[in-house]
Parts: sequence; C-alpha cells; structure tokens
Amino acid sequence: MIGFSTAALRLGARRSVPMLAGLVPFGLVAGVLAQEQGLSLAEAGLMSALVYAGSAQLLALGHWGVPAPVLAASIAAFVINLRLALMGPVLTPWLDRVRGWRLWGSLFLMVDQNWALSVDHMRRGEGDAGFLFGSGVVIWATWVVTTMAGHVLGSIVRPSPGHPLFFAALAVFVALLVPMWRGRSDVVPWAVAAAVAVLTARMLPGSWYILLGALGGGLAGVVQDRRAA
Repeated sequence: MIGFSTAALRLGARRSVPMLAGLVPFGLVAGVLAQEQGLSLAEAGLMSALVYAGSAQLLALGHWGVPAPVLAASIAAFVINLRLALMGPVLTPWLDRVRGWRLWGSLFLMVDQNWALSVDHMRRGEGDAGFLFGSGVVIWATWVVTTMAGHVLGSIVRPSPGHPLFFAALAVFVALLVPMWRGRSDVVPWAVAAAVAVLTARMLPGSWYILLGALGGGLAGVVQDRRAA
C-alpha cells in the first residue's frame, strides 16, 4: 500500500534499536515503581501494553494509593499526553496517506522516541508511515518486556528513592533533543519552551507545565518562522 511500505517498516524497526539503550532503564524504573505500589506482574504488564505511555505511567504510579486514584490518575495522564496532539500533525505528510488499522496502529505506537526518529527521516525524504509503525512495534514490545522485568527486579532489589536508576526517564527525554536540533533557529523556541515549563511548574500543580511549555515553544517557533518569511 502506498504510504505504508514494508521497506519503511523494516527500516523503522532497525533504526529504533539504538533507542532501546535508553528505553530499557526507563522501563525498569516503571516496573520497579509498579511493584512498589502493589501491582501484580500481570497488572504491570497490562498497564504497559494498554496504556503505553511511560511518562504518564510514572506520574500515575508516583501518586498511587489504596483505593487507586482512578480519576486523578486519568486526568494527569490526559494532561501529560496532550503533547501527542501537537506531535501528530507534524507527521501529516505520512499519516494522511494511510487509513484503517495502519493509521490507528501507527498513532497508538507513536511515542516520543519513534516520533523524533520519524520526524528526522521525514525531513530527509526517507520512508513513510511504515517507518513510524515498525519502530513503534519494537519500542512497544521492549517497553512491555522491560517493565515486567523491572517488576521482578523490584521484588528482589529495592532501590532507594535517590538511586541513579530513577534518572533514566529524564535522561531519555534529554537525549531525544539531540537528533532534533536543527541549528541556531531552534534556540529561541527551545528557550521559550523551557522558560514557560519552569515557570508553570512553579505556579501550577500537576503536569500542566508539559503542555504549556510545548505550546509556548510552538508559538515562539511560529512567530519566528513568519518573521523570517
């Protein structure tokens, strides 16, 4: 099918492998937290397979309790994942050419890691939506396996709250910035996004700083591009 080639699917799967080095400790952290909060191995695996949102899972697990705060966790996950509504349109040249399970499957499997890879390849004129799907399958499978491994690890070794392992999630997101850097033109939008996020985190509770930081940086980029044009 045009727009969803097997070659791009395989390319996406191969190119996602280096990203797994940062994803594995991230998944282990999520699994350890799930175990600490009393989730069973099956529940931890299902959460990763169905929710499949690392940052949202860490946020929800960090505020877990008995009874589980379903409404609060759902709202927090919704807010922190609103950034995907800003990320998806960037891949419109690919996604507009596919329908059905190829479209919805690609969107389900889209996370920060393979989105960044896909944007880089799309800018270079390489691949199609199959790249996003292929890389997503590899990352999704690794995420599920590593969170379950983390659950088992957490039952054996209980790391302290300040253990370096818990820095993995932040390290993954910082590393994603490297392939997305396009030069000096990115300085202003990135600086605005960082400033808005920091100020919002100090002023508003919850995870609104993620969404507002993204909106602030995006607006700064639009203004900058219009002035340049």
